[in-house]
Amino acid sequence: MTSANDSNTNANKDTNENSSNESNKAADKQNSLLSGIIGRASKSGIGRKKLDPSAVESAVAKNMAEIHSNPTKLRLAFLGGGSFGTAMANLAARNGCDTTLWVRNKRTVKAMQKTQMNKKYLPGHKLDDRLKYSHDLASAVKDTDIIFIAVPGLAFRETLKNIGPFISGQSIVSLTKGMEKDTFAMMSDIIKEVLPEVNFGVMSGPNLAIEIMKNMPSATVIASESEPLRHAVQAALHSAFFRVFASDDIRGVELGGALKNIYAIAMGMAAAYEVGENTKAMILTRALAEMSRFGVEAGANPLTFLGLSGVGDLYATCSSELSRNYRIGNMLGRGMSIDAAVKKLGQTAEGVNTIQQVHEKATKDGIYMPITHALYAVIYEDKAALGVALHLMEAGFRSDVEFVMAHDHSNAALTAQMKAANSTSKNESSDKDSDSK
Repeated sequence: MTSANDSNTNANKDTNENSSNESNKAADKQNSLLSGIIGRASKSGIGRKKLDPSAVESAVAKNMAEIHSNPTKLRLAFLGGGSFGTAMANLAARNGCDTTLWVRNKRTVKAMQKTQMNKKYLPGHKLDDRLKYSHDLASAVKDTDIIFIAVPGLAFRETLKNIGPFISGQSIVSLTKGMEKDTFAMMSDIIKEVLPEVNFGVMSGPNLAIEIMKNMPSATVIASESEPLRHAVQAALHSAFFRVFASDDIRGVELGGALKNIYAIAMGMAAAYEVGENTKAMILTRALAEMSRFGVEAGANPLTFLGLSGVGDLYATCSSELSRNYRIGNMLGRGMSIDAAVKKLGQTAEGVNTIQQVHEKATKDGIYMPITHALYAVIYEDKAALGVALHLMEAGFRSDVEFVMAHDHSNAALTAQMKAANSTSKNESSDKDSDSK
């Protein structure tokens, strides 16, 4: 005989099971949705051409709120255990994604598993319990949906080659800022060269990792020609304290993240001389003008530099002592050699390489970039920083905002002066070489 209490218990049990089943079905539906998006984006080549929003893309947009409130189990791999790679992996794990952080060093992986902390780059910041760690590259990237690469620029090409044998439809997102030494290739160029069939995107913005770990409101930009990939990255990383905006200007977003490092070094040097706010504002705005000039020559949309990945990243990097490039510039301004400054920093400062790359490219193509050329003279030609700065102030007249007012004859004169100076420098080098022989 069944009692009333037994009946109630069974009824409650049935209700709970039904509720659990409904929740599982909802989760499965979301998993299926985003898996389908990633699959279509990688297999159909959506990233290779611009399309109008499809039914799938509309479905993603419609379900974004549900995805954020109950994150799907997107399978993500983050390659690189530096500060930013770790912060992004932690954010994805906290959002409920199936996330693995790959670090080359086995001992470091064991330490992170034990302490749930990246003591070298983010000391004192506990990582999410759900974040997984691996030093096995194959197991980290196999059967994932998106691979985020956050290794230094010097290791980017090698990393792509190493994961090549394990690519079977995954999309790739570059978190690396900068240009490859000696080739002037952006990270997106390297992806297209090494893994030409892979669907990809790049991410950049004012993203100081420590502030993100402290839940200080921050934002970034995901740029890709693939709208499904953009939506998937937003679903994986968007949170109450971290907003993810979208763009289809890969070149502009990537250049903003690379070029701003040049001017962070300039601002760090200026701070060492204790300049005023007027000077800082002048450096910041003229830096933006240089970035947009260079960007347009490279095929970017100049308006992109007015967004997060342009002026946003430029401001954050140029005004924070947390910035590696700012610290390098500050040490240089205090009289330290470039080698000693890099050694003391103990981390990669992409701006040092970028100055050399952009100086050579701008000189070759006749792009007017006086701040970049001045930094090159200080770092690589051992010119006195103060003398170079005074020369910049005497460099003549230019219009204020690029692409608004047509440049007058003084701008053409400045360009001619720059070319003449470069010609003189080359002739002097040739004479020295002849004398040495």
